[in-house]
Amino acid sequence: MKNKWVDRNFDFGFDYSHYPEFIERLMATPSILESIITPIPGDFLKIKENDKWSIQENVGHLITADDLFVGRLDDYESGTKSLRPADVSGTRTNDENYNSDKIQDLLSIFREKRMEYIQRLEKADSELFKKSAWHPRLKKQMRLCDMLYFQAEHDDHHLNKIKYLFQSYF
Repeated sequence: MKNKWVDRNFDFGFDYSHYPEFIERLMATPSILESIITPIPGDFLKIKENDKWSIQENVGHLITADDLFVGRLDDYESGTKSLRPADVSGTRTNDENYNSDKIQDLLSIFREKRMEYIQRLEKADSELFKKSAWHPRLKKQMRLCDMLYFQAEHDDHHLNKIKYLFQSYF
């Protein structure tokens, strides 16, 4: 799996009214992640090859990334003109040392954080999903509904990366 997340381009040409579908995708990620991780033997979770993140570090990265997306939700709610930038270097994920944690703890943390985020989204007025702010890396305006799509795609990217890593061990 050679495609890098930061190399992807996005077209947000859909109507903002699709946001409930994106919330559903985001809500499903913890269960999908658990179903992928559960059958993987523990000794495969922490393997690092070519200085790339292990399966477990990819799980941890989803936790780290959710902090960014929660912060960006704050940005939309406060009417900020530009969204907070992501750490595309992965430094925070690396610094967290997720390979030293228990996988069940990481899965629980991710589920808890994600569900708190989902609750905030579900309580939001539908007008919020139309609000727009500048995305610094993509260099384009991004509505909140676009960010939810972007985040769901990010989730899928890492779910697929985890599957690929596990399959590559056989």
